[in-house]
Amino acid sequence: MPVPVARPRLPLLSFLLALGLLVAGLALASCGDSGDGGAKLSSEPLRVGVSPVPHGEILRYVQDELAPQAGLNLDIREYTDYVLPNADLEKGELDANYFQVPAYLKETAKKDGAALVAVAEVHIEPLGLYSKKVKSIADIRVGSTVVLPAGAVTVSRSLKLLTTAGLITLRDPSAPTVTLKDIATNPEKLVFSTEEASRTPRALDDHDLAVINGNYALEAGLKPAEDAIELELVAGNPNVNLLATLKPEAKDPRIVKLAELLRSAQVRRFIDETYEGAVVPAP
Repeated sequence: MPVPVARPRLPLLSFLLALGLLVAGLALASCGDSGDGGAKLSSEPLRVGVSPVPHGEILRYVQDELAPQAGLNLDIREYTDYVLPNADLEKGELDANYFQVPAYLKETAKKDGAALVAVAEVHIEPLGLYSKKVKSIADIRVGSTVVLPAGAVTVSRSLKLLTTAGLITLRDPSAPTVTLKDIATNPEKLVFSTEEASRTPRALDDHDLAVINGNYALEAGLKPAEDAIELELVAGNPNVNLLATLKPEAKDPRIVKLAELLRSAQVRRFIDETYEGAVVPAP
């Protein structure tokens, strides 16, 4: 008499197979989750060059408060000048940087032939005119000495600021960039010189006036909204500080994620509460 052969219960086998696939799928998802529903980011540190203030402070906020949940590993490297962050980016020693405005990025790309691109507009730092000797534009004496931050972009911004203050006029105020040679009238006979941007706060000790970049003003303990006798307007200001990288790296998921975090509501709130108008989130 044939021995009966036990037949598998197909519904039970199907259930066990489905359960196994579900468990495997969940394991894979947990390994690949970035914490925000997206694919896991590379654990390789993203090397980002920044000016210490406010860029480094803003990025450290991202590093401490937002990056862990997003699965983003940041390596923040601080620079005290405006040349090396792009030079190191071009050499591959950085993956991205966060310190410059569009005109400076364009100028550097044209000069070096580098494929620099902006990834995100983050904030605006109004350029300011400062003095230890006078309290207002009306107090400026004939023949006063004025130090401008060196560099084509910052000199141009400085001259346009002085135009807004009514201290000089330009031959073509609408020109994208201007130089000292473009001054049409200088009724106060101001005497101009240039200094490396990071040194302009110290120039206040020896000169009547100095135009100072927002980040260096903050580093020197100045409060632009209170201490500047003339400040760039924020509305319509094209000098937005950028997260930038090389064109081939622009779609790196880590850089895309960092751009998203720098533009987030949390970072905007941090900027507003920390800098009280000295730094303004980009529109």
